[in-house]
Amino acid sequence: MNNEKLSMSLVSRINSIALEEKRNVINEKLAKKERKKKKKDKKKKDKSRDQSGSETNSTGVSDMADSENAAAAVAEVTVEETVQDQADAAAATDSSLTISERVRQMEADERREVEELKRQRDPPIVFRDLVDPAQELEKLRNLLAGKLNEAEIQNVDELHQYILDNEGSWALGDNFLSFVGRIFNDKSLDSSVRVCLLNLLCVAALKDDVILLLHQDRREHTIMNFAYDIDRHPVEEQLPLAQFVANLFENLSSSEWLMYISEWQYQNQNISNIRVTTKLAVHSLLSDSEDLQMRGTAVIHNLACKEVKTVVFDDVAVELTMALLQYFNGTPQEEQLFACMKSLAKFTQVSGQDVPQLIQMIGPEPAKFRGCSPRIDDLIEQINVKLRLH
Repeated sequence: MNNEKLSMSLVSRINSIALEEKRNVINEKLAKKERKKKKKDKKKKDKSRDQSGSETNSTGVSDMADSENAAAAVAEVTVEETVQDQADAAAATDSSLTISERVRQMEADERREVEELKRQRDPPIVFRDLVDPAQELEKLRNLLAGKLNEAEIQNVDELHQYILDNEGSWALGDNFLSFVGRIFNDKSLDSSVRVCLLNLLCVAALKDDVILLLHQDRREHTIMNFAYDIDRHPVEEQLPLAQFVANLFENLSSSEWLMYISEWQYQNQNISNIRVTTKLAVHSLLSDSEDLQMRGTAVIHNLACKEVKTVVFDDVAVELTMALLQYFNGTPQEEQLFACMKSLAKFTQVSGQDVPQLIQMIGPEPAKFRGCSPRIDDLIEQINVKLRLH
């Protein structure tokens, strides 16, 4: 959301500069034309005075002189116009370069601003180096051998260029998400094909330009519709799917995309990116699979660290708090417990009334885990401060 505003602001500034530069060029051209017109008028007057004051008895000589003077005047004007056109072209080029330089400067400033925001935030929990992309791509090709048309084969090649060759998301064609949708929804394909593709998307999610791919999905919602159905997929698909969502928090733009509130119709109900992300997080955290619980913990932690103060996120904080309290009925490992307790502490700040009341009503009390580690004890104390206010 902040990135969207930042991009809109940047575009506005660029347009303003471009408009100002165009105005300057036009004004300069008008001024030069006015000067040229005055100069031509002056030459005509001077020529007229010279002709009227000349004393010659030879009409032929006079005509020849007039002809030569006229030709010289035309030649001079032509040269002036050529020089003027060249000057105008140079001015336009200089103006264009100036705009380009300013745009590049703005882009550099924006990148520095984004990097500064990344340094200031709580680092997200992401999953790196769990997938060998080269092996996964080779496996994907083998599993899909003879099952793809030419366009889909090209899509696999594009994925190779994006992930292995680091050529940027521009390498992914306009129909790439159609290929993803086909793999996600074609039940004639083995589940291992979807696992391979999801593993590769986990790698792509860590790239800073993955947002361009995500924005292409605004119409069909191929990715988020599949994510919304996480409870209907086999566990082997749920794991890389949850990991993909967790990894999208690596970059600010893609993390904010996960929290978009714009709704669309799916299976006769209104859903949004934030609703899908929340459902996936809760389902994963409360899963029987410890590996999936780790991914769910990561997604909830990353959501909590966004600290978005909106009415929608208040509801999300309450829903995630209920899931955390249910998770606390078990015996989480210290690493997961710390991430969850940190999330709970964040939620007591975001929703300062509803979340503390929910903790007191449902339990268990965070103090149950006192003594697990000093860092968890610190978080418990932060939560208890909020609880004592209610």
